[in-house]
Amino acid sequence: MPTTDTSDPRGELLTPAEVAALFRVDPKTVTRWAVSGKLTSLRTLGGHRRYRADEVYALLDAAGGRSPVGHVD
Repeated sequence: MPTTDTSDPRGELLTPAEVAALFRVDPKTVTRWAVSGKLTSLRTLGGHRRYRADEVYALLDAAGGRSPVGHVD
């Protein structure tokens, strides 16, 4: 279940697994996108990555529901 970022009322956050399911890729691919700058990630206090839902859905729309790099891992 997505979590909520209390600093931004629109700030629904997604886990790497949730983002991966949307793009039908492996969660490690989502992490690589974050490392390469294709997707912005936030870190929890425990060091886990979270992704802003609005950015993820915008990227998904722009990619037409496919991987934003044109292939699926």
